[in-house]
Amino acid sequence: MRVPNVHDPEFWQGEPDQELAELRRGCPVALLGDAGFWTIAGHDEIVRISKDPATFSSAKGVLIGDRKRTVTGTESILYVDPPRHVAMRRIVNRGFTVRRVAQLTPILEGIVADVLDAIDPEEPVDAVDAICAPVPILMIAHMLGVPAEDLPTFRTWSDAIAIAATDPTDPRAMVAIDFFVYFNARLDARADDPDPPDDLLTAITADAELTRAEQLGFCMSLLVAGNETTRHLISGGLVALAEHPDQRAQLAQDESLIPGAVEEMLRWITPIVAMARTATCPVTVGGTDVDAGSYLVMLYAAANRDEAVFGSDADKFDVTRSPNPHLAFGIGEHFCLGAQLARLEAKVVFTEVLRRWPHYRVLDGVKRGASTLLRETATLPILLQPRN
Repeated sequence: MRVPNVHDPEFWQGEPDQELAELRRGCPVALLGDAGFWTIAGHDEIVRISKDPATFSSAKGVLIGDRKRTVTGTESILYVDPPRHVAMRRIVNRGFTVRRVAQLTPILEGIVADVLDAIDPEEPVDAVDAICAPVPILMIAHMLGVPAEDLPTFRTWSDAIAIAATDPTDPRAMVAIDFFVYFNARLDARADDPDPPDDLLTAITADAELTRAEQLGFCMSLLVAGNETTRHLISGGLVALAEHPDQRAQLAQDESLIPGAVEEMLRWITPIVAMARTATCPVTVGGTDVDAGSYLVMLYAAANRDEAVFGSDADKFDVTRSPNPHLAFGIGEHFCLGAQLARLEAKVVFTEVLRRWPHYRVLDGVKRGASTLLRETATLPILLQPRN
């Protein structure tokens, strides 16, 4: 069968779900010959790969775009296998525990209130610029101890790094160099601080085993993971609820449903559409033999609508769906470190938006970005308080 061009950013910019469903049903493990990698579309197969880092390594690349460059392993914890991965992850784990994230709730509620208060609800606005981008950027900046005067450049850096993940040759990706210069100086200052604050930057500098390249990789991962994915979860969720007004009304009437609704948004949108692993030995995946050195691209966006796991209504958006074993945060060793924070951010945003404007309207002109990493909403025109 024909394998869709999942390595083409424009494929994800369109309406990919039907083609992904056909691939999942017809050939859940398929070789995309021209691109030189295997696509993995089945939920069970992705779970198996993700839970076996000895057989399926992250060290040679985790992004579709990594095939175009040399991966050194120092760029991010994403490229590190156990046992080193376990030691590195432990360094910042304490900043993302359920208890620690819950303690951030008052700060986050204040950020969301300030962001929403700044909007004129009777005038059209781009929700990406007005809501979806500012909230996670302000939150992760707080956790990294970044001063307020430096915040305007954060989105520029985050977007540039995300571009580099899709197209490392794009000139805009060069902006990311400024990020590393900035954080190199911040790390130097924090290391010399006799009484450092209790934040993630201090946790990173306190570990003597981390090289400077690894410290910078941590900062990059925290910025992008703490911003881009949550941004597109919120923007995609706003669209999904507008397209399903009956379900939006349910949430407005019963806020206790919102945490479950966030899980369904994660499944439905799948902000990170794909990640990859490299087979370290000959192995059989889903009944198909693959050679050592094979690059396996796990299509989370396909697996999150797998009928074998989610039932016959897998292609329906249902805010009451339970259970919901989606793979939006990955699974296994590389399960998203900031999953609890993303959930909390989305919960607080949707709770407050639906309290204020339960009948908001998405306007014409919604645009998706082209990316092989993110299910990106680039522009989201919205009227929060329609006049009729």
